[in-house]
Amino acid sequence: MNEVSIIGVDLAKSVFQVHGAGPDGTAHFRKKLTRIQFLPFLSQQPNCIVAMEACATAHGWARAISELGHEAKLIPPQYVKPFVKRQKNDMADAEAIAEAASRPTMRFVEIKSEDSQARAMIFRTRQMLVHQRTQSLNALRSHLAEYGVIAPKSRFRTDQLARLVEDKDATLPDLVRATGIMYLEHIEALTSRISELNDQIKEVVRSSKTAKRLQSMPGVGLQTSIAIEAFAPDMRCFKCGRDFAAWLGLVPKQHSSGGKERLGKVSKHGQQDIRTNLISGAMSVIVAITRFGKQPTEWLARMLERKPKKLVAIALANKMARAIWAMMMKGEDYRNPVATA
Repeated sequence: MNEVSIIGVDLAKSVFQVHGAGPDGTAHFRKKLTRIQFLPFLSQQPNCIVAMEACATAHGWARAISELGHEAKLIPPQYVKPFVKRQKNDMADAEAIAEAASRPTMRFVEIKSEDSQARAMIFRTRQMLVHQRTQSLNALRSHLAEYGVIAPKSRFRTDQLARLVEDKDATLPDLVRATGIMYLEHIEALTSRISELNDQIKEVVRSSKTAKRLQSMPGVGLQTSIAIEAFAPDMRCFKCGRDFAAWLGLVPKQHSSGGKERLGKVSKHGQQDIRTNLISGAMSVIVAITRFGKQPTEWLARMLERKPKKLVAIALANKMARAIWAMMMKGEDYRNPVATA
């Protein structure tokens, strides 16, 4: 009973707080360790569970801790908070992490591999640059509008935007024109970087059997397939497709009590990148049906007759998530159901 069975770690940049607990929950030690001291200290401990909150650096530390022979476990921060006693500090957080990890019904986060994190970095970097380009385009249009120059909204018409800035007949001060050219150069540089990242993503998808399999489903494209590969855990950790859809936040909020079920709006309590791309893909399928006359399935045709398109898109994204789980578990391509007229 004197042996440590769980070590709770409150991660930080430079100083870590660790809390060692026995099988009965008794505290055996509380220590502050620097980054240099952390792994050597754990290497001296008997093999046990080392629990941490799933934060930015947790996956890298979890891989390093696993190499020492310990069982690394990551806990969502919102599941640790109920176990914090009174005041919040590093010592209380480490103890709460150890307490939460000892619960038999606790849910843990799957540890990501280096490849998954690398793909996530490409995906998020591209996303950041796209947002920066949109921000720059909106800023330039807003500045020009103050001088009565109304520019097109589409990012595909930056050539027209450049002509408006460089037009000598436009009543723009020289300082505004020079700043506008600076904006255009920045937008062009961002577009070039985004194009490079798109090529990298295509190369990753081209060499991935899983990504190719996912793209056999209508509505799943390049960005959705790389997002699933980067952010989704091993599908075997979900019992069924509905669990995967719930993990993505594609199920209604529940306010049930007294045996009465009360369902609200879609929860959005889950992985945002995959969920957003699945909903966008579902909307593209609906647009192909309503605008271009593509034949829908019987279920989708019934839904479109009586429900708004955005609501149908979320319901279709839920079905897509369940189908993706089945495809990944069985190792099969998408089998398109027979469409009815």
